[in-house]
Amino acid sequence: MMRRIAISVAALAAVLVLLLLLAVWGVGKGGFGEDQYAGQIAGRPIPAELVTARQRARDEARQRIARGGPEAETPRQILFGDLHVHTTFSNDAFFFSLPLMQGEGAHPPADACDFARHCSALDFWSINDHAELITPRQWRETKESIRQCNAVAGDPENPDLVSFLGWEWSNMGDTPETHFGHKNVIVRDLAEDSVPARPIGATRGVLTRLVLDQPMAFRLGLAWVESEWLDRYVDFNRYAAEAGSVSICEEGVPPRDLPSNCMEYAATPDVLFAKLALWGGASLVIPHGLSWGIHAPTNSDLIHQLRRGWHDPKRQRFVEVYSGHGTSERFGDFEHVGRGAAGEASCPKPSEDFTPCCWRAGELIRERCEDPSDAACEERVRRARQTFAEMGRDPRRFLTVSGTEAEDWLDCGQLRDFLPALDYRPRMSAQYALARRGFGEDGEPTAMRLGLAGASDNHYARAGTGYKEFARRGMTDARGARSDLGERFATEAPEPSPEPLSLAELRELFILTPSPGTERGNSYLYTGGLTAVHTTGRDREAVWAALGRREIYATSGDRMLLWFDLLNDEGGLRPMGSEVQLTHTPRFRVRAVGALEQLPGCPDYAVDALDSERLERLCKGECYNPGDRRKLITRIEVIRIRPQQRPDEPVASLIEDPWFRFDCPPDPAGCSFEFEDPSYPATGRETIYYARAIEAPSPAINGELLRCDYDEDGRCIRTRPCFASGPKEAEDDCLGMIEERAWSSPIFLRP
Repeated sequence: MMRRIAISVAALAAVLVLLLLLAVWGVGKGGFGEDQYAGQIAGRPIPAELVTARQRARDEARQRIARGGPEAETPRQILFGDLHVHTTFSNDAFFFSLPLMQGEGAHPPADACDFARHCSALDFWSINDHAELITPRQWRETKESIRQCNAVAGDPENPDLVSFLGWEWSNMGDTPETHFGHKNVIVRDLAEDSVPARPIGATRGVLTRLVLDQPMAFRLGLAWVESEWLDRYVDFNRYAAEAGSVSICEEGVPPRDLPSNCMEYAATPDVLFAKLALWGGASLVIPHGLSWGIHAPTNSDLIHQLRRGWHDPKRQRFVEVYSGHGTSERFGDFEHVGRGAAGEASCPKPSEDFTPCCWRAGELIRERCEDPSDAACEERVRRARQTFAEMGRDPRRFLTVSGTEAEDWLDCGQLRDFLPALDYRPRMSAQYALARRGFGEDGEPTAMRLGLAGASDNHYARAGTGYKEFARRGMTDARGARSDLGERFATEAPEPSPEPLSLAELRELFILTPSPGTERGNSYLYTGGLTAVHTTGRDREAVWAALGRREIYATSGDRMLLWFDLLNDEGGLRPMGSEVQLTHTPRFRVRAVGALEQLPGCPDYAVDALDSERLERLCKGECYNPGDRRKLITRIEVIRIRPQQRPDEPVASLIEDPWFRFDCPPDPAGCSFEFEDPSYPATGRETIYYARAIEAPSPAINGELLRCDYDEDGRCIRTRPCFASGPKEAEDDCLGMIEERAWSSPIFLRP
């Protein structure tokens, strides 16, 4: 009898253990989680009279700045939009939404629609989730959500909001030769037979490893430690399982002949362009975040995309010059890492306004030497610089000098400019792209003639976040792991030592809490920019036509009004974005009007359209809410670029920034002036001009970047970074004074 009882108990225990193991396996595989859905659009259309009033204010500002001057054509409207918005259908956005990363939880496509309409009051926007892990189900829901957002917009000829379908093609090569950067693909149409059956991603790289390459034990560990948020982690596991279960489409098969239930990839831009051409619908491809060093390897250079024909001038019509990840406008003649004749890494010496971080690593080691002048110390300094340089863009490179904090690295590796991108890559900048030419075997140059656009690149489904400077967590991408959780999962960081760590030691480290380098990154995240278009109407076709002809400009978030025109072409007035053959002296006109100052809170239509809980969660209690006063334009700068005529021409000598500056009188009506370039006819070469309008100083998130204190020689000697994780986490918005600006698309003159 006792033996039977013992056998029964053992059998029951085995069954329970088996059930427990099955339950654990199920949690790891997301078997108990819920799929992410696109959500429900809650908001109603903005009343037509309010949309009309918004446009009337812009028209009246144009009339005041024109002061009765002649117009060569029917005045165009100016509309504002954001063509770079992520929801938690993006794998990185989902990961960053977890409690581990102090996230807000899910923000699906429906949130982006309601935010664009009622929080930021945009005229147009696009959805751009990372294509690499979007499943067939998520793509179907994305398409339907964008259609619903347009259906809510009212009269198709005069909608309150135009919503475009799109995705992000996200390439992050390990070397400059294999790096093509990130590109947003926007499609014009919404009919099922006119849009791709699936988004086309790049290869499964760094971004996909956030989801697919995390071992089940790690995901189970998170769910166990974070048991109070168990449902969110189980949902994440289900998200990973769904993405991992989809097969990769067969290569070499025309896109329309592929099955609908696979993920499609294009490893290089030429393959992406070819696939888009086979679909046949209208599409635009927008390079973005090019100068951001967290994406681009050191010494990245756009030139190889010209040499190999990996640029499609019909689709790549403009480039994102500003986003919530900073500006990519200016070229600077500096390097983070030098290269020897055999391609070996070396550490360049600092210049007057730029210090490579590899150099700073050596100086930090020198500060730990008992005798900074002896040979042994110098050898450790040399090894620290070399190791740091050889680590490339790996965030662990800042651990070369053990026991350092973000403040110790001062402002190394950073361009001193208006809200620059982190770890700036100058040979990926907009100015470099405009000045550089590729020269093939036939000697004929190839060119990137690009307009300039702005966007948010927000990962919380918040399109057009730059309307007010508030809520750093959410209106920017500031984020970071909670320090308490990081300490449980991380290996222990080495203690401060006078010896630099070796490459082998660095590559063995796994530290979930941010390194000094990633902590500094939160000082280089901003509210978003905007793309403005000059259109003949508010409808989809009018917006698309303006984008295609590059009659667009970028802003850093403020809704400045900007016009830049060539006045004396034989064909009449030629606006920004134009390519013109001209033999005589060009005459230009620039006009700019400051943005309307914002009132606190949200307008009545937003309060009426969204319930209080949704208004608070999406808008965080603040909406685009303009008053009647406009900010002042203080100056306008004109940049002149004379592109290369031969491959050995130094690019730095071809970019004049600024070439011309006009100081504006303090007039609320705006600033207007005309100028000529008498030297143009004699040069016999293509010349590019664009205008940069600058507003009076105002506070902005991370406006002072690392908040440096400078010595009398202008060197940064102390910093106060704006943290987003760990014990030093900053709760404030880290406001600093900046000069908001707008960048016109260029006018391209050719003799």
